[in-house]
Amino acid sequence: MITQRIDNITLIPAHYRTAMPPCPPSVKIELTARCDLACFFCATSQRLRDKRDMDWDFLVRLMGEMREAGVEELGMFYLGESMLYPRLAEAIAVAKQRFGYPYIFLTTNGRLATPDRLRDCFEAGLDSLKFSFNWADPAQAKEITRVDCFDDVVANIQAAKAIRDEVAERTGQRCGLFASSIQYDGEQRERMERAVDSILPYVDQHYWLPLYGQAGLTTGERGTMPVAGNVGRADAMRQPLPCWSLFTEGHVTWDGHLAACCFDHDGRFDMGDLNQSGFMQAWHSEAFQKLRQANLDENVVGTVCEECIAYRKHQA
Repeated sequence: MITQRIDNITLIPAHYRTAMPPCPPSVKIELTARCDLACFFCATSQRLRDKRDMDWDFLVRLMGEMREAGVEELGMFYLGESMLYPRLAEAIAVAKQRFGYPYIFLTTNGRLATPDRLRDCFEAGLDSLKFSFNWADPAQAKEITRVDCFDDVVANIQAAKAIRDEVAERTGQRCGLFASSIQYDGEQRERMERAVDSILPYVDQHYWLPLYGQAGLTTGERGTMPVAGNVGRADAMRQPLPCWSLFTEGHVTWDGHLAACCFDHDGRFDMGDLNQSGFMQAWHSEAFQKLRQANLDENVVGTVCEECIAYRKHQA
């Protein structure tokens, strides 16, 4: 199940708790930084950096290099919506068939995950598809995302299972189908639980996530009180420091920079330019080593992590 994989990544093993950890088992690649929604709890809509698509030749080169280095799990997304990337299915096929990645995963908001698009991704070899489902009804979806999307998202989720099963029967390639939702309090939590009930028959597993502050960029938005940093899923939350994002998962922006943060919306967590250096060279860069050591020491004063809600709440 997807929660076991998530927990394996967010729990930093002892041999990764070093300034120079081994190759990360998982990497997320930002095929595109564009998104079709503008959710208030996501800093993507603030457009703090350029929003473009990754160069195809660079993507292929990077996938091969990372697989050779030992990356096992490849996320075909980072901060953007990968269903906007025209060659998404082709990228999945190259990763699976040419480079032999054991596990390829994708998260989508679901609006553009149409039956034809899903079929292409399933046939290409996608192993896991997760829908981010964070609205209780059509009115709330439009209020949160600025787009009238609720009915389309639900319809796409409901269609995915039958398509997945048909492709699996025909090709033997079976993609796991999952959904996650932000775990609010009070009345909104009850409303979300009812909405989730409507999609549960169409996914293999659903799980809850805390409301992240996204490196402090959305902290307190609309009166919300997010948790410290990225502490994993709601039922298996980790300590904010050291942050697992620096040790067990790589994050590559559309323009080829290796980010230390899973929410690097403004480029301040840049640890190396993969257009100019190899993946492992950037993974072990001096800047990355210093930031990891500060996290291990649980003292990130003077680093790019200092402003993160993880640090402020951890110190409190």
